Amino acid sequence: MSDKSIGLVARLQKAIHPQPQDREELLDLLREAHSDNLLNAEVLSIIEGALQVSEMQVRDVMIPRSQVVEIKSAEAIDTFMPRVVESAHSRFPVINDSDDVVGVLLAKDLLPLLMSDRSSEDFALKEVARPARFVPESKRLDTLLREFRDQRFHMALVVDEFGNFAGLVTIEDVLEQIVGDIEDEHDIDEEDGVRDLGDDVYMVKATLAIEDFNEAMGTKFADDEFDTIGGLVVHAFGHLPAIDETVNLGPWQFEVTNADNRRVHLLRVSKAVENLAS
Repeated sequence: MSDKSIGLVARLQKAIHPQPQDREELLDLLREAHSDNLLNAEVLSIIEGALQVSEMQVRDVMIPRSQVVEIKSAEAIDTFMPRVVESAHSRFPVINDSDDVVGVLLAKDLLPLLMSDRSSEDFALKEVARPARFVPESKRLDTLLREFRDQRFHMALVVDEFGNFAGLVTIEDVLEQIVGDIEDEHDIDEEDGVRDLGDDVYMVKATLAIEDFNEAMGTKFADDEFDTIGGLVVHAFGHLPAIDETVNLGPWQFEVTNADNRRVHLLRVSKAVENLAS
């Protein structure tokens, strides 16, 4: 077949099966492939997430500063250690008295001190804090993901247009836009929803249905207005709460232990103070 004939065949094929001209046409083509059982739902979701990431910026997924667990550079280890343990995070921004980020503390860097006979008074935070990596709010997520991979780091501190510390973003925050929520060993199993920590303290998934919460906790919260315990708690706050905020509902106190700038994920539920006193 001559080159001219091949070119004609290619043009005829394109006329019969036109190529997508933009992102929406591509997505329509992929969704049609899913409808025809040529692509499973999970793969389609990942492709859609990857395309979405290419249009998103760091500010769309970052954890705002109000929800970041920080450590002051002048703090004694005995002061900040309870926050490290309670949060179960692995990295913490270190802030000086001028409100500038001077480094990042890795929780694993505290292990040698805990395993040695050294006094906590001998601990110097500036000696173990590692250099911080900064990214602007406007950085594209696909670019950031490539930097995470190529430069082998997992968290970056976010600065606004004035250079002020605005929050942080992790590789997990970016990947979750592609593959969905990533649970770790600190998360609660989906089938449980409630984890008993002892002494009338529980860790509860915010997505737990109110009916299931009532059954587990012996409460009688109405579910005619909200479906999940997280929805009920956020309504009680009157705003999207930050980490460590608390609110009382009936005999229970609800403390936000995991949240981002869009939703609450985990709640620490314990007996309200007034009920303990009575």
